[in-house]
Amino acid sequence: QVQLVESGGGLVQAGGSLRLSCLASGRISSINSMGWYRQFPGKQRELVAVITSGGSTDIADSVKGRFTISRDNAKNTVDLQMNSLKPEDTAVYYCYYNARFRYWGKGTQVTVSS
Repeated sequence: QVQLVESGGGLVQAGGSLRLSCLASGRISSINSMGWYRQFPGKQRELVAVITSGGSTDIADSVKGRFTISRDNAKNTVDLQMNSLKPEDTAVYYCYYNARFRYWGKGTQVTVSS
């Protein structure tokens, strides 16, 4: 079992920044991927950014150049730095962990006002 705890969501004005953090605990594999998905009301969850334990990243086109993903393998954390936020970034953001199985955090609300 792996537990994921997110922090850092909130309300920000358009053009502002937020940083999301996620801490993983439990049976952590040394080889894994961690990252962030988001979900808009009535829509399926979509990938925002993912980073492997080796440092490879996959970032959605809609956030490239604005969002940066990073991780600390020793601390089992993954962060998402979100800059130049837009109202269309408003969503619930979920931390995720994938090794043999996929796990999800409870989600954190990000609201960007215009």
